[in-house]
Amino acid sequence: MAVVERCVFTVIRHDGVWAVESAGEFFGHSVDKEVAKAAANKRARVVQEGGRPCQVRVSGETGFYPV
Repeated sequence: MAVVERCVFTVIRHDGVWAVESAGEFFGHSVDKEVAKAAANKRARVVQEGGRPCQVRVSGETGFYPV
């Protein structure tokens, strides 16, 4: 059985702004974390539509908890 490695996009702080990192490459730089997250999700959709599984991670966020 062939194992397909997924593409991981990580939203992190980079050079004082938020950016998306994937395989050592940075893109989607923004002072607003939500803008960087949108860039990661947009790229992930394109990759996923091409047949490769993806994951988007946000550094420093572990989940959402009810208050």
